[in-house]
Amino acid sequence: MQNKFRALSLSHKTAPVQIREIIALDEQAIHSILLKLKEFFSLGDALILSTCNRTEVYYSHELDLSTEIIKLVGLEKGLADIVSYMDYFELYTSDREAIEHLFRVSMGLEAQVIGDIQISNQVKRAYQASADLDMAGPFLHRLMHTIFFTNKRIVQETSFRDGAASLSYAAIELIESLTSNTYQPRILLIGVGEIGEDVAKNMVYLPDAKVKITNRTRSKAEALASELGFEVVDFENCKEAMAEADAVVCSIQRTDPFITKELVKTFEIRSYKLFVDLSVPRSVETSVEDVPGVILYNVDNIRSKTSEALEKRLAAIPQVEQIIEETIEEFYNWKKEMMVSPTINKLKESLEQIRQEELSRYLKNADKKQYDMVDRITKSMMQKILKVPVVQLKAACQRDQAEEMIEIISDIFDLNSERVSK
Repeated sequence: MQNKFRALSLSHKTAPVQIREIIALDEQAIHSILLKLKEFFSLGDALILSTCNRTEVYYSHELDLSTEIIKLVGLEKGLADIVSYMDYFELYTSDREAIEHLFRVSMGLEAQVIGDIQISNQVKRAYQASADLDMAGPFLHRLMHTIFFTNKRIVQETSFRDGAASLSYAAIELIESLTSNTYQPRILLIGVGEIGEDVAKNMVYLPDAKVKITNRTRSKAEALASELGFEVVDFENCKEAMAEADAVVCSIQRTDPFITKELVKTFEIRSYKLFVDLSVPRSVETSVEDVPGVILYNVDNIRSKTSEALEKRLAAIPQVEQIIEETIEEFYNWKKEMMVSPTINKLKESLEQIRQEELSRYLKNADKKQYDMVDRITKSMMQKILKVPVVQLKAACQRDQAEEMIEIISDIFDLNSERVSK
């Protein structure tokens, strides 16, 4: 039975943020699950992608391992009732479906904010994690590099990545809209990881705002603040800065809420206080909205205003999908030929072994000139014998009949049994 490339996906399209944050995996959890997949199922190709919008596992195996993988996620997360979350996962059990889904995710077609460039970097890191654990074989290496090449084509040939229409930019547009009646709004950014850093860089589009940033590692906040001209607050003092801010953007990794209703109740809120929670798991308690004057947005309800950049991206989708379709077709042809390569190699080795045995048997007393002549003749004969089955195997690939042809040729030439030299 041939291995198939498969995928399982829990995303913003299938699950709300309160479910996604339960399933979300950090780097340590991804590393642990990859090792278990390698140990338990001998997987040579596996990739795990976990972001604020999705947790997905891609793998190659002859069997559908979806249930087993979801149980591994539950084991890693300490979820005894993981089976109750299975309906939130979408399964891709055929090569074509899984490959196409990974392409669409990697290009940003499945992002909450269409064309979000952050996903491209997140996919690269997921691939690097697999490669570091030797869990990216020839198939996954080829697939990922094809995806990276396709991404470059889309950047060069379309307007799909033009402008600043990402989740972080959508957050900035939201802040701009809700603080438009506030003179020099005070904004506090908590956490300068990948998303936080992108938010900070987009805050240059709020020229009247007074921005402060804080991070557990002060040096990282200082480096970013120096580049952008923002003020740095010690992480230990961020609650005081929060109390003063008109808008608080939180993007930190925690298992429990950092900003609670009890904390927010201690703040003096004169007109309003906006909280934008870009963390998954969420770092702001949803109950903070019970406090008068508090407005809360999280990754699920942030919506970018209609913008020229977003309109361009939407208009470019047909062109992007055409490029993806062309590239997948080329990749799929390579994959089909890769499927028959082991059979072709076995056939070559089998015929070569027969040739060498016969040369040894009948040319024991031949001189070098005679031996070289017979060697050339038999090599030529072998190439002609090989030509027809090789052509038939490759033609069967194009007809999606490779498995049947592999079985026929293996039976005719007895390729699955060990030859014994006589």
